[in-house]
Amino acid sequence: MSAMRLLVTGAAGMLGRDLVAAAGDAGHEVVALARADLDILDAAAVTAAVRAAEPDAVINCAAWTDVDGAETAEAGATAVNGTGAGHVAAAAAAAGALTVQVSSDYVFDGLATAPYGEDAPVAPQSAYGRSKLAGERAVAAAAPGACAIVRASWLFGPHGKNFVDTMRRLGAEREELAVVDDQVGCPTYTGHLAPALVDVAERGLTGVLHIAGGGRCSWFDLAVATFAETGLNCRVRPQRTTDLDRPAPRPAFSALASTRANAPVLPPWRDGLRAHLARLEVAA
Repeated sequence: MSAMRLLVTGAAGMLGRDLVAAAGDAGHEVVALARADLDILDAAAVTAAVRAAEPDAVINCAAWTDVDGAETAEAGATAVNGTGAGHVAAAAAAAGALTVQVSSDYVFDGLATAPYGEDAPVAPQSAYGRSKLAGERAVAAAAPGACAIVRASWLFGPHGKNFVDTMRRLGAEREELAVVDDQVGCPTYTGHLAPALVDVAERGLTGVLHIAGGGRCSWFDLAVATFAETGLNCRVRPQRTTDLDRPAPRPAFSALASTRANAPVLPPWRDGLRAHLARLEVAA
């Protein structure tokens, strides 16, 4: 297809950096705005930035990502993930651009026993989840018919703090780790998600889309797989979520599936894990 002009907010984050690279690799012109370049809480600044960029699509990766911190600062999390996302969508709509909003599996209650489809009822149990749902609703209201809301989960990649890299570090330092085995989700490699988001923009897809690593596993399984792939000799002991005493509740089961025939399909999560680890080896 012909080259597009894409504006990426939150461009310095873990997903944002891979997204900018993926869009460039696909031959698109990219306007990359990090938080230092654009505060999405400033509606006037967002409007001006989008108007100046004249994009075909705006992909919003700017987000509050501190799940536990949101429990004591819900207003702040909702301002960024909810109100700020609405500012981005409103500015994009005014410019005639598609909005692609990145959302989360945390909008679900985690009580399901089968993967959540796009039409599953939402019922977030944490402040973070509520803030992401507020963003979905703000975007849909600001850009009706001109937005794609992409729910992903358990992101990991080379440009930000993530579970896989934490396991690599701790596994090299310790002989044994305890990792929860009663939370199940879809680990998603940003190097796979980023080109899928570009694909959404290219095809002008709208509505809710679930795009996550194929298959599902627990955090325990992901830790075991990380050590198997890296050759680290670290034992992993199963632990219950209740043992951690974390401020924010986590969904016990938040695996995602798509019921849409046109949704991008990502490789299995273990392929994403191998690709991530391979990139780290090359960078080392």
